[in-house]
Amino acid sequence: MKNKPILLLLAAFLCLNASAKNFLVESPDKSLTLKVEVGDVISWSVALDGKPLIDRSVVALQLDDEVLGVNPKVTKSSTKKVNETSQAVVNYKFSNVIDRCNELLLVFKGKYSLRFRVYNNGIAYRFETGRKGGLIVKDEKMEINFAGNCSVFFPEEESFFSHYERLYLDTTLNAISGAQMCSLPALVAAPGGIKIGITETGQSDYPAMFLKGTGGNALTATFPAVPLELKQVGDRNEELVKQAGYIAKTSAPRVFPWRCMMIAREDKELIENNIPYILAERNVIGDVSWIKPGKVAWDWWNANNIYGVDFKSGVNTETYKYYIDFAAKYGLEYIILDEGWSNTTKLTEVVPGMDIQELVDYGNKKGVGVILWVIWKPLYENLEEYLDTFAKWGIVGVKIDFMQRADQLMVDYYEDIAREAAKRKMLVDFHGAFKPNGLQRKYPNVINFEGVFGSEQNKWSYKLTPSHNVTLPFTRMLAGPLDYTPGAMRNETAKGFSANFDNPMSQGTRCHQAGMYVIYEAPLQMLCDNPSHYLRDPEYTGFIAKMPTLWDETVALEGKVKEYLIVARRNGNDWYIGGMNDWTARDFEVDLSFLGEGGWGIEYVADGVNADRYPADYILRKEKLAGRKLKISMAPGGGYAAILKKLN
Repeated sequence: MKNKPILLLLAAFLCLNASAKNFLVESPDKSLTLKVEVGDVISWSVALDGKPLIDRSVVALQLDDEVLGVNPKVTKSSTKKVNETSQAVVNYKFSNVIDRCNELLLVFKGKYSLRFRVYNNGIAYRFETGRKGGLIVKDEKMEINFAGNCSVFFPEEESFFSHYERLYLDTTLNAISGAQMCSLPALVAAPGGIKIGITETGQSDYPAMFLKGTGGNALTATFPAVPLELKQVGDRNEELVKQAGYIAKTSAPRVFPWRCMMIAREDKELIENNIPYILAERNVIGDVSWIKPGKVAWDWWNANNIYGVDFKSGVNTETYKYYIDFAAKYGLEYIILDEGWSNTTKLTEVVPGMDIQELVDYGNKKGVGVILWVIWKPLYENLEEYLDTFAKWGIVGVKIDFMQRADQLMVDYYEDIAREAAKRKMLVDFHGAFKPNGLQRKYPNVINFEGVFGSEQNKWSYKLTPSHNVTLPFTRMLAGPLDYTPGAMRNETAKGFSANFDNPMSQGTRCHQAGMYVIYEAPLQMLCDNPSHYLRDPEYTGFIAKMPTLWDETVALEGKVKEYLIVARRNGNDWYIGGMNDWTARDFEVDLSFLGEGGWGIEYVADGVNADRYPADYILRKEKLAGRKLKISMAPGGGYAAILKKLN
């Protein structure tokens, strides 16, 4: 049995026998019903408001010596209500983490279990095993058979070697063949406008899940195998030479990752969905008082192309003191020294013209911390030595790049660096990375992930459109925070845009960029552009610099994937509103009844009257909020951002 692929093993068991046992569990509001059938195989299905949403979908886990889920024998079943509230260490969406669901636990002969959870806005399940000792996982069967004809936003991948920087293929689900695969999250649009976001969380010592098409209304899981031999290509790339015949070699007892389906009747509801964070493992590092999210003055996007100074700009101490001065002036907490500050493979070999200790000391005097960019492989090969040196210098964090893989070994590396960085009280920003997988809750010093087709693409690509930008919150952001790096100050129409590596620009308006500071969840948030540009527009710069990076509450006001989004978020006693639009101009009147009683003042930036032709055109105003309805107009590729404070 052990050498047969999991699909062949299950093929003979696709028809459940007459003695199949059915288990039902509903969401707390009874809108979602999960049915689990246990016969010759284990399958699950979901109905929303009594109507089929996901048809019978088989689950199984193929180990080296047996398949968990074939001829299963239930030895115990139990249900329970979960109603717990905890506090997020890094609250990128909500400060209160409310875990309210109904749970079904099925225990099977052979010391394994399946745990299902049903929320008002989604379902999740995971395998668990009580075995002891070593465990080889050859494959995992995870399929989702959708009821009715569906469409999909599919972040198609060419291979398992990926930065997860993908555009979203918007097509019918049955047009996705079995030869096509995508990374997560993916978003399925079911009949009636229902949206189903698919991702995973609680992933540890196990590879990332990818999805394959079937040529029908179904998606199936696929996983990268454990690499046995890799060939280094240059300083940052690898080629797979040899791989194992299994996806994970691990130890038990253990739990496996949660498979999450986030369900929304209206697109905007996806923005408030917090299931992946709720289900992630809680903080394991103890003291977290030193973890300080914040905003960053960033060098790489603008190519250190500062001007109006009396020194030669570039990778040198004078240039980075300029960044520190800018950050201090506007209250930004950090600067990043991106690629160029050191030899990329000998990380403590600093380039001529750079004095790291002088910069750190200068930043400390100004209240600005220094974060260093590194390539993952050289860092990992001498992890403790390099981190000890960085700590001695006074570095507060590392931005780690070019991982490009999501197999078990790479997943383990992420956790290794998170743990070792936490010991030295360092923040971690994973760049060239897979999507958030729950690690950001387990190790809250993991402050951000890239894994997104973001602003850096403007330097060489024409594909970073406003439509793509308003797709991301409904897709990639479902998994967790994203290092998109907003803040472009050169803003253009589709016709006027051109890719420019050294002096980049963005598509859409200045206010489209401003809206990102509220809409995009990023506890470590960049001001990507040239400080010289920002300094020449102090009014606008001062406005975006006031935007927090942490949120106590999130309320989605309007939204349609790929078209527009307006979100309100609370930080302390103040509320912030962000809006983004595709290339179609729109007017909205949004309900602000969540503000409660009392008077409120509003400061906002909105697209100027000529923003359709000159996208940098904006207005910035302060006034008293009249009533609880707010009119928002967004130009083509436009946006909006506001700060609301209660009046005494």
